[in-house]
Amino acid sequence: MTNIVTIDNVEDLRAALFEHRCARESIGFVPTMGFLHDGHASLMRAAAAENDVVVASIFVNPLQFAPDEDLDDYPRDLVGDTALAREAGVHYLFTPVRDLMYPIQPVATTISVGGLSEGLEATTRPTHFAGVATVVTKLFSIVGQCKAYFGEKDFQQLAIIKRMVIDLSLPVDVVGCPIIREPDGLAMSSRNTYLEGADRTAAAVLRRALDAGVAAVDAGERDPQVVMSDMAAVIESEPLASLDYVAAVDAASLEIPSTLAGEIRLLVAAQVGRPRLIDNCGVRI
Repeated sequence: MTNIVTIDNVEDLRAALFEHRCARESIGFVPTMGFLHDGHASLMRAAAAENDVVVASIFVNPLQFAPDEDLDDYPRDLVGDTALAREAGVHYLFTPVRDLMYPIQPVATTISVGGLSEGLEATTRPTHFAGVATVVTKLFSIVGQCKAYFGEKDFQQLAIIKRMVIDLSLPVDVVGCPIIREPDGLAMSSRNTYLEGADRTAAAVLRRALDAGVAAVDAGERDPQVVMSDMAAVIESEPLASLDYVAAVDAASLEIPSTLAGEIRLLVAAQVGRPRLIDNCGVRI
């Protein structure tokens, strides 16, 4: 367990990190929207294992929510988040308010990453990734040179951030970390708290759909349409789940190839009760 300092303004955080840089200490950074769970903790533990100093941020970013999404209801628990971050090895917890991050509203400058930001999640959330890219760029600017840790559950987001860092020559090494799952296979997510009763049981169908896709590939199937059909059938067999999309894509381009080969990512999104859930897994051919 570490001592943890909570900072809510840019100047104090930059000053604290400047001291560590002068001491030639490496910095790990974990950006979050709070309501932390063990998936977030795994990122923080990875950062602590590889760096001298760990910074985590908690900011529920309004730019990545559509008008009909759950910005106001998004779960928040700063006391619990602080305790979890402390246990996971975080030294600085950055907790800016909206007016600090976006002092002039509406925001006039946004970051857009072409290609990777199209399709999949962007089909139903067209403004989401511009909001993500913008806030992550701001956070990288505030924290400075670092290793930044992101979970692979948001695989499209991870790909976008990696490309953005390359395109903008940002002094950040982006590290993708494995998905952390519940015992029944459900990927951990802050929105899982919305699941109740039968919906919580039904949510495990996302992992079963991915397992069906992996089984098809392992059996020799190389037609992505067949693999996706197998995955969709599993989701559609669950009455409490409403399929959004399934995809079998090249892991680098996020495009559906004519024939599956190399590093492939299977992805699924579905509505189960109140929350819309996403999951994915990788397969190598």
